[in-house]
Amino acid sequence: MSRPTGRPSAAAPAPRAATPATALRAPAPGWAIEADVVVVGSGVAGLTVALRCAAAGARVTVVTKARLDDGSTRWAQGGIAAALGEGDTPEQHLDDTLVAGAGLCDERAVRTLVTEGPDAVRRLIATGARFDADDDTGEILLTREGGHHRRRIAHAGGDATGAEISRALVEAVRAAGIDTVENALVLDLLKDGAGRTAGVTLHVMGEGRRDGVGAVRAGAVVLATGGMGQIFSATTNPAVSTGDGVALALRAGAEVSDLEFVQFHPTVLWLGPEAEGQQPLVSEAVRGEGAHLVDADGVRFMRGQHELAELAPRDIVAKGIMRRMRERGAEHMYLDARHFGAEMWERRFPTILAACRTHGIDPVTEPIPVAPAAHYASGGVRTDLRGRTTVPGLYACGEVACTGVHGANRLASNSLLEGLVFAERIAEDITEGIAEGVTEDITEGIAAGAEPAGAAAERTEGPDERTGSSDPDATDTPDALGAPAGAPLLASEARYEIQHIMTHGAGVLRSAESLARAADRLDRVHGDAAAQLRRDGKTAEPGVEPWEATNLHLVARVLVAAALRREETRGCHWREDRPERDDAVWRRHLLVTLRPDGALDVRSTDSEAFPPPTTPRAETESRP
Repeated sequence: MSRPTGRPSAAAPAPRAATPATALRAPAPGWAIEADVVVVGSGVAGLTVALRCAAAGARVTVVTKARLDDGSTRWAQGGIAAALGEGDTPEQHLDDTLVAGAGLCDERAVRTLVTEGPDAVRRLIATGARFDADDDTGEILLTREGGHHRRRIAHAGGDATGAEISRALVEAVRAAGIDTVENALVLDLLKDGAGRTAGVTLHVMGEGRRDGVGAVRAGAVVLATGGMGQIFSATTNPAVSTGDGVALALRAGAEVSDLEFVQFHPTVLWLGPEAEGQQPLVSEAVRGEGAHLVDADGVRFMRGQHELAELAPRDIVAKGIMRRMRERGAEHMYLDARHFGAEMWERRFPTILAACRTHGIDPVTEPIPVAPAAHYASGGVRTDLRGRTTVPGLYACGEVACTGVHGANRLASNSLLEGLVFAERIAEDITEGIAEGVTEDITEGIAAGAEPAGAAAERTEGPDERTGSSDPDATDTPDALGAPAGAPLLASEARYEIQHIMTHGAGVLRSAESLARAADRLDRVHGDAAAQLRRDGKTAEPGVEPWEATNLHLVARVLVAAALRREETRGCHWREDRPERDDAVWRRHLLVTLRPDGALDVRSTDSEAFPPPTTPRAETESRP
């Protein structure tokens, strides 16, 4: 019995442009390669998919925005959560995950994660990852983090877990001879005439065997592009985390969900009120080992706010810190771990110790100044339990995806596990389709004329998602690049304006007023660019920075629209004007798509469970 697969059959209609949304303005591809599967991203999710598909005989190409070993995974400090310890069970892990998710986890997805997780970690170890272990017994050492009632976090190098996982997977990918394209920004999804995935367009930065704009033609595309933290001024995310995967999926017509739930990590090293860009993280594992959150007077203010105090789920700790900062008129709080002593700091947290000392702080002798900063997107491109999105042949995995595992707030150290477990499921889905003979060689079903999704869309201007009204400066005349003239690229400096808008309007604390102001300012950013295009025929020149700014703008619009719509406080979505959780009305997900006219279609599910991605799209609802 055949199932939907990532690749079109030989009888697929001739390629033509799909029109659910608009493509980025870019030159036509000057080169092309072919594969069965193209994986976009080189973290734990992307490299695991690549290895599993290649092992099954598929032709795989990995596209990554920086170097192969520079994915977001390597920044992960704390570890990977799985029920590996004596007395721990997947059921206990499930319970902790559901509590952290504040009523919005899809329980089927969580159960998949926690039951398949332990064996997935063992396979990762077999691939070559080396976790910290007891010198005498050889058993993996486990620590505890916020929201976990048991020690179930495996770590490596003390606080360099992500770097070790990345090292092992990169070595395995290179040993397997998998084709890679480094320093490449993915632009848009290619579709065939039936609307199925046909590959991606991309821009390779620098000169080499492949440079400039090109295409990878493949019937299965796996987005594993990481997060979108760069929509805020201060974040733990690297500079490359500009929401490219979510933006690509939206332009391709895919649904995204839960984007309002951005997790602000409670303990990020505070470097001053003007600090911007990637900020040093102070892992939750530091609190797991016994560090205390205190104010300037040394008072442990998390006591009495939650039964787990400093080890409450991240949203609760972040809110506790913000409340105390407000009460005291302070810009930060402190994390006190002086009682660890120098030996423990050097052995268990060498990376964090070095980062603090670089900035003139010695955790061995003084408390660490900390404050919340943007850290992780709990939402993303909506998928089913096999990683399939609402666009045939397009998969998503890792932080870019919304599997339903995280709900309204991610449980600490579940992110690496989610990437690992669902990557294996995606690979299984793709390779089963190939093995069943459902698809033929990719070159038989996809011609060279495949175009970016939305390249021939009727309108590309971004209306106000709250009203659906179109920008009067939009035009329909196609330009020489194939994108409609009403689709400007934003100048590179718009990135900083977007970050300022989002930090002040849609950060840790939000309200209807602040979100409406953010939405209006985002509209003006786009409207000004569209007006200049109409008036002078000028827009930003296609290039990495304008493409990134344009992606950030689209993702920011979706986040603000969803945050405005969700009139409650839940998980890491904190509405000051709606401070209570409202299960009767809001225990459900918001689904967002980009319409052909550039407006956002925001609707909701009927419950906390996701409907299958193949469900026909419902009419836009006026109520949640």
